[in-house]
Amino acid sequence: MKTFVVKPGPPAYLSLTDSQWKQKIERSKELMSPCVLCARRCGVTRRPSEEQLSGSDDRGKRGTRPRDYAAGVCRTGDKAKVSSFGPHFGEEPPLVGRRGSGTIFFAGCNLKCIFCQNYDIAHLDRGWEVTDEELSRIMLRLQEIGCHNVNLVSPTHVVPNILAALRLAACRGLKIPIVYNTGGYDSLETLQVLDGVVDIYMPDMKYGEAEPAQEFSMAPDYPEVNFRAVKEMHRQVGDLVTDDRGVAVRGLLVRHLVLPRGKAGTQKVMEFIAEHISKDTYVNIMDQYRPCYRAVGNPVIGRRITWNEYRQALEIAQRAGLTRVHAL
Repeated sequence: MKTFVVKPGPPAYLSLTDSQWKQKIERSKELMSPCVLCARRCGVTRRPSEEQLSGSDDRGKRGTRPRDYAAGVCRTGDKAKVSSFGPHFGEEPPLVGRRGSGTIFFAGCNLKCIFCQNYDIAHLDRGWEVTDEELSRIMLRLQEIGCHNVNLVSPTHVVPNILAALRLAACRGLKIPIVYNTGGYDSLETLQVLDGVVDIYMPDMKYGEAEPAQEFSMAPDYPEVNFRAVKEMHRQVGDLVTDDRGVAVRGLLVRHLVLPRGKAGTQKVMEFIAEHISKDTYVNIMDQYRPCYRAVGNPVIGRRITWNEYRQALEIAQRAGLTRVHAL
């Protein structure tokens, strides 16, 4: 596999001025209500009005915070909800290094994948609400224990909270790269706000065709949205580069999970990467699919993939000319 080694500099977010931080945070809040943070574009009001905050409307007593303003697909209001955090050693080698990737798993998700392996987090909302201050302390704690990066898992629907927390953490000494670990169903408006903030984008590229995207994730426009989003991510950060220890510094890392019966559309995904992103894109072709959640018993994807299905996916990537494929 090709390697691209650079002398690491400071993370992108440390170059932002106070004015730029304020603009990005305010813009992200605008995208939150009515919410268009992700490609669902639910349009729900996730931030309570001033009347709701003060309790002066007719729906509650003074000082209460009605919860009926949160009704989008992600089931998240104006606060981020964290399900767990800590060093993770199961990510790709450039993220893990020797001391682990500092993952923060956010509850809720903007996709509805019936095979979700983290359905208790994504669909059942297991976790606890955190303030921006608390989230910033989590980021700093991950750095303190030696993690190579802050890895934000399923971050799209809580970008405003992340930005506010990251600004606080940066002011208090955070200086490790930010990984945006997304399902790949992101709006361009949100990604544009993140330009100059995120160091490493790690999107899924789940589907190459609309039909399975609708059948298994209720998102028929996923391929169109995803291809556009990944192209923007690459424009911002380029191909993945590492330091001399092999630890990721900046760039794009794509994940593609092989599904039974070719339902992930591997051919179209790999061809798109090769033709429209870069043949030097770091691509992890994953074999760990297993039926979970509502995929159990499904006649199409209710089984593990075969070795032949996985081998075919690798051959497709090779024929497309991709030079940095992470496999078994």
